[in-house]
Amino acid sequence: MAQRQVNTEESIVPDLVLPDPFISQSGQVIHSVSDWENIRRPELMNVFKNEVYGSIPDDFDEINFSEISEHPNPFPDLAIFKEIDIRVSRKGKTHTMRLHVFLPKNNSGPFPIALLVNHRPENQEVEIAEEGYWPVEALLSRGFATASYHGETVAPDDASTFYEGVISNLYPEELTKPDGMRTFGAWGWAAMRAMDYFEQEPLIDEKRSAIVGHSRSGKTALWTGAIDTRWAVVIANESGCGGAALSRRKFGETVKIINTSFPHWFNDNFKKYNDREESLPIDQHMLAMMMAPRAVYFSSAREDLWADPKGEYLSLQIGSRIYRQIYGKTTSFPQSFEGLKAPIIQPDAGYHIRDGKHDLTLEDWNHFMDFMQLNFQNIQ
Repeated sequence: MAQRQVNTEESIVPDLVLPDPFISQSGQVIHSVSDWENIRRPELMNVFKNEVYGSIPDDFDEINFSEISEHPNPFPDLAIFKEIDIRVSRKGKTHTMRLHVFLPKNNSGPFPIALLVNHRPENQEVEIAEEGYWPVEALLSRGFATASYHGETVAPDDASTFYEGVISNLYPEELTKPDGMRTFGAWGWAAMRAMDYFEQEPLIDEKRSAIVGHSRSGKTALWTGAIDTRWAVVIANESGCGGAALSRRKFGETVKIINTSFPHWFNDNFKKYNDREESLPIDQHMLAMMMAPRAVYFSSAREDLWADPKGEYLSLQIGSRIYRQIYGKTTSFPQSFEGLKAPIIQPDAGYHIRDGKHDLTLEDWNHFMDFMQLNFQNIQ
């Protein structure tokens, strides 16, 4: 099928002409923190909501947290393990999602925390804690608490049933809107409810928090981190099109391919840009900027051409201008993509690319933890 034809040749990537993040819609040049935070950032937020991801409604009537005991603690010597049901009510209806939490057992809190947005099979969530995808033991040994929820507890990852969760239960009006909440919005909503739990858990230091996502969940982590500024660090691993990678490169997965294969992920308006990436009023370097002055980290795999590693790196390299030009930081990515030799672990923004294919591994997490530790140090 034509929409499955994929470019993996740099020689035919279009010339990269990106919209300027520092020119407002009225033509004003953005110079200061005040200009950015009061004029330009809200403008860009509205564009991303309206044209790409849809909103994440934050209104509800009540939220409750209850601890249950469905699974045994897989790390009884290392962790306090909590299974939390988060029950949210709105207009007489309720929705319940499940959160798994591991807290270091042999240290005193409150602990910094890393939340994994999980899209692996739901019944394996606790079991995969032993694998590289969610290396609980490694996180605990470095002094981090960690938590995970499965996207399926709020929105099925299926084009025909995605609404059979929090959207139909609590926010059915979103389905009638071309810019309404879809799957990524629902998964982001769940991450925000997890943060609500962290804020009231005395063993968690929610100000030293990171949201982490891989692939489709990396897209979710970025959108959630843009909307919800409670996250101190936002990490997207191999998130590709609609995540970290620049759409205008049309390399690997494209806007048309992703909207055709996964029409439930983004809002309906995003489909206007199928084969028309150059007409997007934004691109993903601007999404990276939405995390500032908080910290953001992208990562790639050399064989994962579908996610466009170079496009992910360029997005952050260009987006890191926000730290220098607006916030007066020294954050920079002077290396070319081809010249990268080692992970870039620095304040505010970082990146690594590893050998191998599309996956989330312990190697990735070790770099994430280095980045989190560095960026948590100066948080009061």
